[in-house]
Amino acid sequence: MKNTILVVGSVALDSVKTIHGSTDRALGGSAVHFSLSASNFSPVKMVGVVGQDFPAHFSRFLSRRNICTEGLQVEPGRTFHWVGEYDKDFKNATTIATHLNVFQQFRPCLNKDHARCGVLFLANIDPDLQRGVLKQARTSRLVACDTMNYWISLKRRSLLKLLPDVDLLFVNEEEARQLTGEHNLIRAARIISKMGPDAVVIKRGDSGAMLFYGGETLSMPAHPVEKVVDPTGAGDTFAGGFVGYLASAPDWKNFAALRRAMAYGTVMSSFSVEDFSVRRMGRLSKTEMCRRYEKYVSALRVS
Repeated sequence: MKNTILVVGSVALDSVKTIHGSTDRALGGSAVHFSLSASNFSPVKMVGVVGQDFPAHFSRFLSRRNICTEGLQVEPGRTFHWVGEYDKDFKNATTIATHLNVFQQFRPCLNKDHARCGVLFLANIDPDLQRGVLKQARTSRLVACDTMNYWISLKRRSLLKLLPDVDLLFVNEEEARQLTGEHNLIRAARIISKMGPDAVVIKRGDSGAMLFYGGETLSMPAHPVEKVVDPTGAGDTFAGGFVGYLASAPDWKNFAALRRAMAYGTVMSSFSVEDFSVRRMGRLSKTEMCRRYEKYVSALRVS
């Protein structure tokens, strides 16, 4: 179980509109986007909750992608449903409706197999729930975590209690600045590191991402995408590629491994935005992934 990843987060039905079309109640959620990316590198076990309206073919689809869904609770009611629309340059998403439904009462409970997983990813959920999961999975060799501005504002004290027990934290630019009160991202990352995480990754959308670890700093550009169709879940997909690679690595605690993880995360997120929902990730092959990764890292080398 050393290389198996446990992810705890949201499973949703998303209705999204962009300049390229729309979807209605398509498969989504932080745990889903993360898992579909990470499962290309390591086995994944998912813990989440859905309602009785959750299509059975979605569960079968996840299982075919090397994702164990035994921890997917089915509760009376309807599945978490997000309705959103992106502007023409995809810089901003407007939330039209958020129906938490059964997700509002989600209380993650791990079984013995879940608790033995070597890698834990706490997807973007209430920090109180994240802390509860962490107490049930104390043997993880790597604990990674994501959060959002809502939790930083509403549950800051709980989040600060969580961070000392987290090895790797993912935040975006806005969240890094909100959490620290520091506009400069390098200084913000140093402040976050003092809060507990050994490594900090700041996601910057189409500007790429920055990694901070052991006094080292790395800025990596986004992979060029000719046609962005739907950016929903791109950040979770990035985290999935990043953590998925680290789970398969013999030792994640070195800058070289983290640098490769950054590249894999970047490449995986570039695939996810090429179609709506999880369609592109669902048909992604290992050959395509490896080919794009090699071209990307080759382009980064400067003689």
